[in-house]
Amino acid sequence: MRERAPYAVSETNSKGRRQTEPPPQARSEFQRDRDRIVHSTAFRRLEYKTQVFVNHEGDLFRTRLTHSIEVAQLARTIARALDLNDDLTEAIALAHDLGHTPFGHAGQDALNACMCAFGGFEHNLQSLRTVDRLEERYAAFDGLNLMFETREGILKHCSPDNARHLDILGRRFLDNQRPSLEAQICNLADEVAYNNHDIDDGLRSGLIQIEQLDEVDLFARHAAQARAEYPLLGGRRLIHETIRRMIGAQVSDLLTASRRRIADAAPKTLRDIHHAQTLIGFSPAMAAENRQLKNFLHENLYRHYEVVRMTNKARRVIDELFQTFMNDIRLLPPQYQQMAQGESDDPLIPDARARSVADYIAGMTDRYAMKEHRRLFAIGEI
Repeated sequence: MRERAPYAVSETNSKGRRQTEPPPQARSEFQRDRDRIVHSTAFRRLEYKTQVFVNHEGDLFRTRLTHSIEVAQLARTIARALDLNDDLTEAIALAHDLGHTPFGHAGQDALNACMCAFGGFEHNLQSLRTVDRLEERYAAFDGLNLMFETREGILKHCSPDNARHLDILGRRFLDNQRPSLEAQICNLADEVAYNNHDIDDGLRSGLIQIEQLDEVDLFARHAAQARAEYPLLGGRRLIHETIRRMIGAQVSDLLTASRRRIADAAPKTLRDIHHAQTLIGFSPAMAAENRQLKNFLHENLYRHYEVVRMTNKARRVIDELFQTFMNDIRLLPPQYQQMAQGESDDPLIPDARARSVADYIAGMTDRYAMKEHRRLFAIGEI
């Protein structure tokens, strides 16, 4: 078995599971986590949840599922190169978007606005709730009963007010501590994946043009290299070759800069990682180029009028579903009616009605949300 760094997460330094289970056979505890995530209902739903483009707009655009797979591939590669726990890293990456609403960030913003009076909505907290409570696959416990470090990595952000209700999982946000290096890797792999595949999807959609991207330093440099090496290259092959080189350069920079930070910090144990500054990151030069790329995508893709039209429609669907269900819980499926009429199991959202409605809507795929909206509002639909 490959030797890992002494500060990597392992089964011996892990805080374990909330409910003790017999050890797995022929796999590690973190491989078990990964497998439980892959077999979960929430993971399958990601196939029909928006990344940037609503699923029905085209078969080749990224979804939350394909995005999660791409993040996992990048994160696993980086973790292995740094002698860290690649099984844990893969599990975190595959689970990081399980709580995302339909319609991408527009859906999250809309549901958060609806939930403002009840404690708000944040997809990282919803991802944690999904693996801790909402998945119903095992007789002995709710959720997936994942290892502490997997759950820690899923919870990427958390306000101090919310952290106070999360027991040991929230302590690092109150004590200004860092998560494992494996979790830090997933944060950066997520960014690398969505920046680069949003370029690909944006070009495929025709909403941005390759000539515009020649003004973005990171893209322009690697496109020029590809053109110089392959003068006759054009079309989709030039785009794929350029993006492939961009990803390679970002990963290489991330590894070099992170190795330098780790060497300077000289951690000996996982506890040293928790008390160090963030050690996984780009060099200042690459971080600046990534900011330029993100700014370009925000201005030219995410704010493109066709994308804005879609996101505006998505917000309206989420808002109208929420208000309708809150006004009459009899419109909810029976299991959510029961949740709405009982006591909330979530200390962050004590209103049981709001909690159940948010769970129902957050679990919807894009097409299911649109179908529910038609059922409730379209004449002639059932």
